Amino acid sequence: MRKFAFLAPLGALLAAAAGPAAADPAAINVTLGAELQDRADELGEREVRGQADRLAEVVGRALAGGGDLDGARIDLVLTDLRPNRPTMKQLARQPGLDALRSLSIGGASIEGRITTADGRMLPVRYGWYTNNLAEVRGFGVWHDADQAYRRLAVRLAEGRYVSR
Repeated sequence: MRKFAFLAPLGALLAAAAGPAAADPAAINVTLGAELQDRADELGEREVRGQADRLAEVVGRALAGGGDLDGARIDLVLTDLRPNRPTMKQLARQPGLDALRSLSIGGASIEGRITTADGRMLPVRYGWYTNNLAEVRGFGVWHDADQAYRRLAVRLAEGRYVSR
């Protein structure tokens, strides 16, 4: 019992140190734009919804370190989504596609708004796509879309909300 007596003061010290630094993280909500909802059946609804969840995860992780957007509400709309390789749904519909050798220019476009903790509303607009097939580096279906999410997340963390 005596061996663990030092843990109580250590726990109290850690709790006190973490208290003031722990601010409310930003609330992130991602929806699909109307055109993307129409294309979701073509790409696969489950995969498109998974990409919306991935966007929220990447942005949340980038903003977790604190900053200007603590306590903010971030509403993002995934307006366009392009895979680098055929999705499972596309492979099922078009048997001539090759899951490994069929390659495409991928990326994503995101719009939305940020409502800061003090009530200001800031627009968000970002899109990123590979320029040509020679620049496609990833092997995943959604590699370039994920690249767009990461680039947006870095910009949000830096305070740059609108760029095209």
